[in-house]
Amino acid sequence: MGIILFVILLIAIWQGFYWITVDLLDICKSYSVPSPFGVGERLIDLCSNGSLFEATGNSLLRGFAGYLIAVLFGIALGLLLNHFNYLQKNLKPVILGVQTLPSVCWVPFSILWFGLSTQAILFVVVMGSTFSIAISVDNAVKNIEPIYLKVAKTMGAEKRQLYWHVILPASLPEIVSGLKHGWSFAWRALMSGEVMTTSIGLGQTLIMGRDLADINQVMLVMLVIVFVGIIIDKCIFSVIERKLLLKRGLISSP
Repeated sequence: MGIILFVILLIAIWQGFYWITVDLLDICKSYSVPSPFGVGERLIDLCSNGSLFEATGNSLLRGFAGYLIAVLFGIALGLLLNHFNYLQKNLKPVILGVQTLPSVCWVPFSILWFGLSTQAILFVVVMGSTFSIAISVDNAVKNIEPIYLKVAKTMGAEKRQLYWHVILPASLPEIVSGLKHGWSFAWRALMSGEVMTTSIGLGQTLIMGRDLADINQVMLVMLVIVFVGIIIDKCIFSVIERKLLLKRGLISSP
């Protein structure tokens, strides 16, 4: 109930700001400032013709596809970084540097290599998320209590047994946290890829709003992007994190 009242308060402040700056004082123009009522009208229009649902569905499919690929590459790369000192010393600084690149920097490469296609968007998503996941996995394995490994080795555990029965379970909570951050990078990278292509998606819908000088459509798409990100976090990653913490007794059940 509290969150609903908070959202209502934000909308009221937003509408009040629009009314004062546009209608009352005429400081801003209506085409440059979105309003709750204007965004609501665009929401009804885009939902009635199905375009918003189609765009959101396409974006989610691309996002999950690219993210799953990034997870596979990121986990493998993170384990390699942790296992080989040579890669830790020489490759990890490069990965840290590449990770600082905005996702939009990969768009020219993707267009030149794959054209204006879905593969180009997936490439941007993978490049925008893989290195973040790899760094998180490497750090998660590093932060394991050394006593766990010592006890396992004393009991005669082999390298494969160490990974499957000690390293992976012990680092899993931190790995899940890293995967959550990787999803946020993937979702942002997806928008960077979609705004540069002609494929139907939230990014392209955002650009259409800009081309039509429809600030309410632009704001609507931005809100949908944020809402989807929150839903994915609350319904997937937060649930998994809570179950892991409950299983390890790190938090108490309600």
